[in-house]
Amino acid sequence: MTGIRELAGTTSVIREADRVLFRNYKRAPVAFSRGSGTRLFDLEGRDYLDFVGGIAVSSLGHAHPALVHAISEQAARYVHVSNLYQIPEQVEAARRLTALAGLPRAFFCNSGAEANEAAIKLARKRGKAVRGAEAHEILVADNSFHGRTLATLAATGNARYRAGFEPMPAGFRFVPYDDPRAMREAITAATVAILIEPVQGEGGVLLPSAGYLAALRELADAHHLLLLFDEVQTGIGRTGKMFAFEHSGVRPDVVMLAKGVAGGVPAGVMLATEEAAAHFAPGDHGSTFGGNALASAAICAVLDTIEREGLVENAAVLGARLAAGLEKLRERRPVVEAVRGAGLLVGADLSVEAAPVVEACLARGLLVNAVRPKTLRFAPPLVVSAAEVDQALEIVDEALAAVSSPASEKGREIA
Repeated sequence: MTGIRELAGTTSVIREADRVLFRNYKRAPVAFSRGSGTRLFDLEGRDYLDFVGGIAVSSLGHAHPALVHAISEQAARYVHVSNLYQIPEQVEAARRLTALAGLPRAFFCNSGAEANEAAIKLARKRGKAVRGAEAHEILVADNSFHGRTLATLAATGNARYRAGFEPMPAGFRFVPYDDPRAMREAITAATVAILIEPVQGEGGVLLPSAGYLAALRELADAHHLLLLFDEVQTGIGRTGKMFAFEHSGVRPDVVMLAKGVAGGVPAGVMLATEEAAAHFAPGDHGSTFGGNALASAAICAVLDTIEREGLVENAAVLGARLAAGLEKLRERRPVVEAVRGAGLLVGADLSVEAAPVVEACLARGLLVNAVRPKTLRFAPPLVVSAAEVDQALEIVDEALAAVSSPASEKGREIA
C-alpha cells in the first residue's frame, strides 16, 4: 500500500496518471477503491453499478469469495515456475476446459490477442503441412476485432484500429460477415483457415444469421481448413451457454478464450482438436507466464463457481431480461434504434452519439461503455441480479431523457 494512500482522492490520481502514464486511453474521471459483486466504490465512497464488467472480464463480479480464496491460497503456496516444469494447477484447468469445450488440447497464454496469435501460428503451420508450402492465408471478417498486436491488428476488419501502424503483416483477407457465399468464393489454394467471432462483440454485438456458422464448418471441412472461433469476449458463460458456438451446434477446430476465463486475472487459452494441436512441436510456440499456477487456480475457481451458482443459466435469463427491458425502453425513447443481445452481452444502437449517454449514466452511478460511436454495450458480471438489471434500465432511461434534454444536465457533476 506504500504510495497508494498518497493518492487518496480522484483528482490527485488523475493528475498523477497524466504525469506518469502513456496517454493512449481515454479514461473516465473516476477511480475505484474496492468492489463487491456488481458494485464498485470510488475513492470518495460513491457506489456504481458495473455493467461494463471490466469489458466482459469480471465474470464473478468483484471480490467474489471463491476467487479471492483461490488466488490467496495459491499465492501463499507459489505463483509461478514457468512452463519449463510440470504445473499441476495448469493441468487441472486444462482438464476442465477441454472437457467443457469438447476440444482435447489446451495452450495457455496471457490475453485474447495472444490466444489469437497462437491460433494464427497454428493455422499456418498446419496449413503448410496439409495444403502445401505456399499455403498461409487466413480469411477473416469485415467489422471484426481480434486484438492489438500487429498480427491480430492485421486480422481485424476495422481500419480505424490499424491506422498509423502500417504496413500490416500479410496473409489475411477480409470477407463480409454473415455471408457464406462470399467466404466460399474467397477460398484459394493459399487459404489455411477461417477466423471468425461467433458474435462480433467490439463490432457492436452483431449476431450472425442462423446457419452461418454451420456453413463455415462445411466449407472448412470441404477444403481441409481450420475453423477458428474467437470467443475471447463470448466464452465462459457470457452468452447464456458456456461457449457461444453451442448456440449453433457447430464445434470449431480451435477456440480462443480470455477475458472472463479467470475472472480478472490475466489469462488466455487456445483449445484445439488433436489433429490441429499435433502440428505444434516442442519449441514451435510458448509463453513464459501462460497458465502459471496463479492464473490456473483462478480459472478453476471461476469454472467451479459458474457451475455451483448456475451462472450460465443466470446469464441466459437475465440477459433476456436486459434485452427485453431495452426493447421496452425503445418504445418510449425513440433515440434507441435497435437492441441485440446474446445472454449478458447486449448492444443498443442509438440515433445520437453514445458518449454523452455513457457520461450521463456514469453521473447517475451506472457504468456502461460505447463500443461504437452510436452503440452502447452492456456486459455485467454473470452474478448480476434481476433487481440490478431493473435498476440499470431505470438509469439508462434517465440518462437518455437527460441527453434528449441537455439543459437538465446543467450543473450535474461527478463528485
